[in-house]
Amino acid sequence: MERTARIDTAPADAPLPDGLPDLAHLLDGMPGQSRRQDPQARVAPPAAAAEAAPAAQDRLRPVRPWRLLPTRLLPTPRATPFTFAYAVVLAVTSLVATYADPAVVQALQQGSSTDVAHLVRHPVLVLVGSALWIAGGVLSPYTLGFLLVLTALERRVGGLRAAGVFLCGHVLATLATEVPVGVAVATGQLPDTSLHRLDYGISFGVAAGVGALAGLLTPWLRWPLLAWVALIVGQDLLSSYDPLTSWGHAIALTIGIATWPRLRRAVSRTRH
Repeated sequence: MERTARIDTAPADAPLPDGLPDLAHLLDGMPGQSRRQDPQARVAPPAAAAEAAPAAQDRLRPVRPWRLLPTRLLPTPRATPFTFAYAVVLAVTSLVATYADPAVVQALQQGSSTDVAHLVRHPVLVLVGSALWIAGGVLSPYTLGFLLVLTALERRVGGLRAAGVFLCGHVLATLATEVPVGVAVATGQLPDTSLHRLDYGISFGVAAGVGALAGLLTPWLRWPLLAWVALIVGQDLLSSYDPLTSWGHAIALTIGIATWPRLRRAVSRTRH
């Protein structure tokens, strides 16, 4: 059905029928349309009209989404200070891992490994130090995941809560996977060499961030995201390539999901 146009022949100053709202203000800036004006209104002087023209042009200028995407998806110092500062630190350590002497890099990463031996002697130091490296380097998928997930999470819940989610996932998932190793070694079920495995990276924190962010998304985004991440984690568990790390990702994802009620309340208070 084609649309038809009806010409309104009522005079400009005729009153509107009862119950019909005046929608003329929605037609500002559109050519060929006339507004109903108050008989007492005066025509704006040319100077005032010239000053109002730029404002009208700004209202009519279309928004280009591709100009907004980089600032919305990637961290910035003002909007997401935690993610931005952390990304700078990770960029520095990635450059060190790429260009420094391999022996020095290996010593640094081994010294910040969250294996049982280091956790027993320097728990706080290695838990912080292990989160300063990206397993696989700056080209690792965890780099992109960190930037997108933590940026989106911090924009919604703030820097402190985003940092708390990341820290809980990193620390709790690490302890949940390493403590059983220590117990197994103490009971003779694993050799002593299991106390010195190399374990570092940001993947547990990113997995917790994904779980937390999913709870703040609309259902048509939430469930596909969780299903996709759960599929990846499940494939890693079935492959048995690195079962401790795979279980750590599953635990961290669950920790992020457990934060939904608290984060939703925080977002609700912020909006109101």
